[in-house]
Amino acid sequence: MRIKADTDVCVGAGQCVLTEPAVFDQDDDGFVTLLTDRPGDEAAARCRTAVSLCPSRALSIVAD
Repeated sequence: MRIKADTDVCVGAGQCVLTEPAVFDQDDDGFVTLLTDRPGDEAAARCRTAVSLCPSRALSIVAD
């Protein structure tokens, strides 16, 4: 699986960072940045949760 982040629609809520800080971070303006776009098996479930929690739908999962 691969994670995509659309910074044009991100509102900086930070739910992704709270859910999986090994994959998501925030830049100086509070918008999402990806530390990796291919999370390991252990992080995959938390990434799915982060995608579902994103209030602006800035995150998505792309199947490999």
